[in-house]
Amino acid sequence: MIGLAPPAYDPAAPTTAHTLPIGAPATVRAYVRELYRRHRREFLLLIGVNTVAVVASMAGPYLLGGLVQDVSDDPGGVASLEGPQLARTIGLFTLALVVQAVFVRQVRLRGAMLGERMLADLREDFLVRSVGLPPGVLERAGTGDLLSRITTDIDRLANAMREAVPQLSIGVVWVALLVGGLAVTAPPLAPALLVAVPVLVLGCRWYFKRAPSAYRSEAAGYAAVAAALAETVDAGRTVEAHRLGERRVALSERRVKEWTAWERYTLYLRTVLFPVINTVHVLVLLSVLVIGGVFVLQGWIGVGQLTTGALIAQMMVDPLGMILRWYDELQVAQVSLARLVGVRDIEPDAGDASVRPDGRDVQADTVNFGYREGVDVLRKVSLEVAPGTRLALVGPSGAGKSTLGRLLAGIYAPRTGQVTLGGAELSRMRAERVRSHVALVNQEHHVFVGSLRDNLRLARTGAEDAELWAALGAVDADEWARGLAGGLDTEVGSGGTALTPAQAQQIALARLVLADPHTLVLDEATSLLDPRAARNLERSLGRVLDGRTVVAIAHRLHTAHDADVIAVVEDGRIRELGSHDELVAAGGAYAALWRSWHG
Repeated sequence: MIGLAPPAYDPAAPTTAHTLPIGAPATVRAYVRELYRRHRREFLLLIGVNTVAVVASMAGPYLLGGLVQDVSDDPGGVASLEGPQLARTIGLFTLALVVQAVFVRQVRLRGAMLGERMLADLREDFLVRSVGLPPGVLERAGTGDLLSRITTDIDRLANAMREAVPQLSIGVVWVALLVGGLAVTAPPLAPALLVAVPVLVLGCRWYFKRAPSAYRSEAAGYAAVAAALAETVDAGRTVEAHRLGERRVALSERRVKEWTAWERYTLYLRTVLFPVINTVHVLVLLSVLVIGGVFVLQGWIGVGQLTTGALIAQMMVDPLGMILRWYDELQVAQVSLARLVGVRDIEPDAGDASVRPDGRDVQADTVNFGYREGVDVLRKVSLEVAPGTRLALVGPSGAGKSTLGRLLAGIYAPRTGQVTLGGAELSRMRAERVRSHVALVNQEHHVFVGSLRDNLRLARTGAEDAELWAALGAVDADEWARGLAGGLDTEVGSGGTALTPAQAQQIALARLVLADPHTLVLDEATSLLDPRAARNLERSLGRVLDGRTVVAIAHRLHTAHDADVIAVVEDGRIRELGSHDELVAAGGAYAALWRSWHG
């Protein structure tokens, strides 16, 4: 049984499901040390309170051992228990129980508080670090991996932070004090504890040699399940339109099968560990009783010492079980922690603070870029966008228009070549500085839980109400916004006033107006509006965007018609470049698109 191999499974599924890294052991250890430094005072106070509780718990075995020894030594037997000595013993025992109860309550309370504070720090650190990552990293990250880290890994760590870390600390102190108490009250019995050590070491070594990798594979398997389900749900209409239902179900079932195989394997590991723990408990008590009994018969210790030693050995059952149980819990938590702190292994902003743009012209020089090694989406793309120019990128789906737009917005860095703003290479600039000059708006918009005012102020924290209304008016959203019961104070987002996709898109564009960048990349920014509303909104935006550099990924050719320059992208290359009239007169790819669009 012990030689059972891990389950057979497709290694490409769970282990490559993530795109964000898993934290290296050094990263995890560094973060744990950082958490300890933040909460050193609370941790030391927890240890101190626990020490008092454990010492008080040992008073009972010590007093009972003394009574047994007195009865053994006194020929009068039970008669010696009558009188002040018994009353004093009962009083001390009662006092010890009261002290133990009070401090055990403090141990649980302070342990829970410490765990909650560490968990809050972990959540905040992960969020802050994640939003500070380069946008391209998060955009390329799998949906399932991100969701599983934010939800499942946090949930697994919640139990560890609230209970495992405090309880493990308590258990270690508990065992150390009990061993010390046994060495003080019955020194000859202390070596008897060593009888169980080989069983404990061999069992734990076998288990912990296999557990970390098994739990990592289990977590990666769950991420693969989450990715398959999330992608199927998000693309439900596409799946239905292309009759991919059976294939997606089969994929989900395969991912679930692989994940549950690892779940069963980790369960098997625990079915070996727990009997080892029970065996250790029995061996500790049995060795103390047998060896202690021999010592009593030889006259090396008194019967009172044996009683105290046996009771202390029995008391070790709980802390030993606590240590091993919560250490096992930490194996799961360690994997989740490594997945969460893995974002620390990504440089949040490798830009050079000294790199600043000198001007507003945007240039791409012989750019090659691909999402996968050896497969380029864009090839030898060169482009120059003068300040104040409205450039439209057109072409068939999959030609690379959105990818080029993200390169011009600084979301991605080219594999070879350069993309510059004002002569400064975007990939070498600080992300915060890039965002102050260039903004990307696409069709994926999010309405955050909170007031409409808070949603708009994400773009500019100090914006006054008049500026907010002006921004809404610029995108033709002020009419429906003024119709809301609470105006700017209306709660929107999940649980609040439901907004249509078109209204959410208008809020995103209003944020753009407030952010006031000089260069904009619009990727289907009005796709969720009907053609008439989109046309009206684009006219309104035209006034707002006057004088700014605009790069628009155009799927409606009237957007291209209004542009100063049109770039036709096909197969990752710019095939044509010119104004609407020039390209129509040239009779090339754009002219064909224009004719087909007009029927």
